[in-house]
Amino acid sequence: MNILPILLSTTFMQLLDVTLVQVALPSITRDLHAGQGATQLVLTGYTLTFASLLLIAARLGDRYGYRRLFRIGLAVFTVGTVGSALAPTAGFLVLARLVEGMGSGLVAPQVFSLIQTALPVERRARALSSLGATMAVASLSGPLLGGVLLTVDPTGLGWRLLFLANVPVALLALVASGKLPAIAARTPSPSAPPAHPGRSSLATCPDPVPNRDRIDVLGAILAATGLALFILPLSLGRDTGWPPWTWLTLAIAITLLALFARTQRRPNPLLHPSVLRDRPARAGILLVLIFNAGVPSLTYLLLRYLQTGPGHTPLTAALLTATYPVAAALGSRLAPALTRRHGSTPLTVAAAGIAAATAALAAIIGTPAEPWALSLLLIPAGLGFGVFTAAVYTVVLARTHPDAIGSASGLLPTAQQLGGTLGITLAGLVFAVGADPVSGFGYALGYETVVFLISAGIALGLSRGSG
Repeated sequence: MNILPILLSTTFMQLLDVTLVQVALPSITRDLHAGQGATQLVLTGYTLTFASLLLIAARLGDRYGYRRLFRIGLAVFTVGTVGSALAPTAGFLVLARLVEGMGSGLVAPQVFSLIQTALPVERRARALSSLGATMAVASLSGPLLGGVLLTVDPTGLGWRLLFLANVPVALLALVASGKLPAIAARTPSPSAPPAHPGRSSLATCPDPVPNRDRIDVLGAILAATGLALFILPLSLGRDTGWPPWTWLTLAIAITLLALFARTQRRPNPLLHPSVLRDRPARAGILLVLIFNAGVPSLTYLLLRYLQTGPGHTPLTAALLTATYPVAAALGSRLAPALTRRHGSTPLTVAAAGIAAATAALAAIIGTPAEPWALSLLLIPAGLGFGVFTAAVYTVVLARTHPDAIGSASGLLPTAQQLGGTLGITLAGLVFAVGADPVSGFGYALGYETVVFLISAGIALGLSRGSG
C-alpha cells in the first residue's frame, strides 16, 4: 500500500484550516455574535494548540509508534472539525478549534517521521517534495477556496461548509490509516540499518518505536506551556492594543522556554542531542523559522490590502492572487531535480527571488498597473516559495541523524508555525505604521523583502557549509 496519499491529504487539511477561516471571520462574527477576542481565538486558537504540541508529539511518536500517534491525532482532528461545523456559540467554536489544533499537532511530526522510516531511501526525496508541494498549495489556496465556497454556497450553510468540506476527507484518511500497521510490519526502526542498501527492511517487526526511554515529562510540560504562552499574546496583542497581560505572558513564556532549554542537558531529553549539535540541522531549523516569518504574513496582508485598499471582494482578491499558489505548485515540482543537481543552492536562489519580487511589488502598489502587475509578480514569488518549501525539508532531514528524526520532525513544523505567527504580528505592526492601506502595505512589503534577504543569507551559509 502507498502511504503517501494518506499523509499528503492529511497535511493538506491541516494547513488549509490555517488560512481557510480567514475569509469566513466576518460571517462567523455576525452569525455567532462573537466579540473581538472570540473572533481572534477562532483564527489563532488552532495555531496555538497546533504549534505547542509539536515537540512532545514528535517524542511520543518515537516512544509509542508514528502510526499510532498519526491515527490518534487524525481522530482528534476529525472530532474538532465536526464540532467546528456544528458550533452553536462562539465559545463552543473556539473550543472546537483548539481540539482541531491538538489533532494537527499530534499528526504533523508523524508525517515527516513516516516518510523517513516507512519509505525506501530512493523514494524519500520525492515524497518530501510532494509534501512541500502540498504545504505550498494548501497554505496559499485557502483564501481562494474559502472565497469560492462562501460566494457560491451550494448548501446554504455559509461558513459551516468550510469545516464540513474537510470531514469526508478526514474520515476517509482515518479509515485508510487503519491499513498502516501492515506497512509497519515491514519497517525497521530509524536507528536500525536497512537490510539492503537503499531499501527498507522486509523483516517482520512491530510498529517502530526507536527509543523506549522514558518521556521527558518536565521538558514536555515546559515546552508545550512555554510555546502556548508565547504564541497567545503574539496572536492577540496587535488587535487588542497590547494590554499588560500580553507582556506578562510573553515574559513568563520566555522564562519557561529558557528553563526548557536547561532541562535538555539532562539524560533522556525531549530533543535528541544530535539535533542541537548538528550545524546543518540547526541552520535548517532557523532557516524555516525566518522564512516563514515572511510567507504567511505576505499572503495575509496582501488579501487584507486588496479588500481594504482597492476595495475588492474576497473572491476577487483571491482570484487576483491565484497565480501565487499555481506557481508554487509548479515550483515544488521542479524542486527535486534542482536539489539533486545543486544541493541546497536552490534555497538561496528561491529566497532571493522572492525578495526581488516583493521589492518590485512595493514599487507598483497604488499605481494604475497594479492589478495585472501584481498577478504577474506573484508568479516568481510563488515559484520561489514552491521550490523553497519542497527543498528545505529534503535538505534538512537528509542531514539529520536517524536517531534524531523524531525531534527534527517536531522542530521543523514548530519553527514553521512559530515563524508564521511571529511574522503576521511583526508585519501587521509595520502595516499599521502607514497612514492608509497603500502606504501601510508598502511598508509591510519592505519588511517582507528584508526577511527573505535574511533567509537567502542563511541558506547561502547552509549551502557553503554542506559543500
